[in-house]
Amino acid sequence: MNKRIKKVIFQLIGLIVLLLGYYFLNSKFGLSISCPIHSLTGLHCPGCGLTRLIFSIIKLDFKSAFMYNQLIFCLLPFFIVYYGINGYYYIKGSDKKIKLPIWFTISILIIVLLFGILRNIPGFDFLRP
Repeated sequence: MNKRIKKVIFQLIGLIVLLLGYYFLNSKFGLSISCPIHSLTGLHCPGCGLTRLIFSIIKLDFKSAFMYNQLIFCLLPFFIVYYGINGYYYIKGSDKKIKLPIWFTISILIIVLLFGILRNIPGFDFLRP
């Protein structure tokens, strides 16, 4: 097996072990990392609900996952495809990478900021985790 495949498989296994380990510690012992922004300000940041989203996906409860963080839930397939394709190119030994245009990156940042603002405005409670 080539070195690059081993490296990618090792990284994927490491990520899965970390996620499942954190899930186990949370479900058995109640250990979790709370959002520092929410703890300090009481406001929901764009990432609030991410841990519960991931735990719901682990349990294959996609409806709950969506309710915890709609934006991340919708962006998750994009990130999986993006890193999957770049991982494929890396394994094949190619220097080719998908590079996102700056306008796309800026658009995503604006959407994330707007989502963070909207989920804290009364009337948009459905965006809160």
